[in-house]
Amino acid sequence: MNYLSPSILSADFWKLGEDIKAVEGAGVPWLHVDVMDGLFVPSISYGMPVLKAVRPHTDMFLDVHLMIEKPERYVEEFAAFGADLVNFHLEATEDVKGCIDKIRATGKKVGITIKPATPAEAVDPYLELVDMVLVMTVEPGFGGQKLIPECLDKVAVIRKMITDRGLTTDLEVDGGIHLDNVALALDAGANVIVAGSAVFKDDIAANAKAFLAKMQ
Repeated sequence: MNYLSPSILSADFWKLGEDIKAVEGAGVPWLHVDVMDGLFVPSISYGMPVLKAVRPHTDMFLDVHLMIEKPERYVEEFAAFGADLVNFHLEATEDVKGCIDKIRATGKKVGITIKPATPAEAVDPYLELVDMVLVMTVEPGFGGQKLIPECLDKVAVIRKMITDRGLTTDLEVDGGIHLDNVALALDAGANVIVAGSAVFKDDIAANAKAFLAKMQ
């Protein structure tokens, strides 16, 4: 099944609640929450207080993407504050298996992410241990970038790994996704689509519905 996961990084924080309700009202099931620490990536975004504020007001699946150094330090807090899935970067920790286990112990779903320069094969040892793999299709840290087409080749490789093993692992893409290229990501094998600036502008509900129609 395909899911749209709009990134609130591109929402208007003056009216964040309204923007979230707009996508929820359009029938979007997931919400992508980008957490940046200024160390693993150059930007600083937001953290646990925003997640804690959002959680009581929506039943959407909160897809929390940790772009932070040593994510194992904070996974329990993000789980406690309402994440449904805690996703961390393979490149950000020296103990990938330990971080997976720590998230799993909270009862939340587990995701693992790779940056554009990281080969698809890097996720191979962990496929059976996670619920989702996220392939970044831009360099993490900033919204509004253009999709790196070569990253979709990695999506196809990982989809084949998942299929060959008979797994049900979700495969997410994040970065530079718009209405005119979302089909490329889906054709490569992604079933979870992160879109930020393409959704949170102008008529948010209409943008979300347009994505959902393309993703059927």
